[in-house]
Amino acid sequence: MLELMHSKNIIYRDLRPENILIDHKGYLRLIDFGFAKVCEGKTYTVCGTPEYMAPEMILNQGYGKEVDWWSFGCFLYELLVGITPFFENDPILIFKRAIKGDIKFPSNFPPAAKSIIKHLLEKDVSKRYGCLTKGVADIKGHRFYKDLDWNGVARQRGKPPYIPPLTNNDDMSLLNIITEDEEDAPVINPEEDPFRDWIKRNK
Repeated sequence: MLELMHSKNIIYRDLRPENILIDHKGYLRLIDFGFAKVCEGKTYTVCGTPEYMAPEMILNQGYGKEVDWWSFGCFLYELLVGITPFFENDPILIFKRAIKGDIKFPSNFPPAAKSIIKHLLEKDVSKRYGCLTKGVADIKGHRFYKDLDWNGVARQRGKPPYIPPLTNNDDMSLLNIITEDEEDAPVINPEEDPFRDWIKRNK
């Protein structure tokens, strides 16, 4: 998704789990393009969600597509750990940790996942995966994705690891709609979590 957007000089700037849905075939759909921007050089707008903001955006140094790859690193970490890598209750503390690069991995964290996340959460943009000479090829070719057929995913071939029980793309029965009176989404019973064993498969 990001590869396609970047090829058209579009920065997404708000990659996080809440903005990704799984369709009835088991493929991902990116939603909410409110912060997306066509940008061929640098831009200076500070926007997005604090937990996923890159240091260069926080420091107002000017940025481009590289901020999306930082967010992708935060996204991968959250999928495997359950919280974002720089999580704090105060956004200022989140920013301080991100700028410092204060990232901690659980002791049982899969080595391949740790490697790619560290490459994505590289403070030096000139060394960050997705921003090097090979571009996105460094990410797609990383050993973390050694069993993934990228062409098959792009053409929707094969069976995804999780297919939600939906009838079509208009089926919203699995969405938890949170009203203004609710602060948090309903707690999910761990036994009903379809992704509870995924980290074991990525060790």
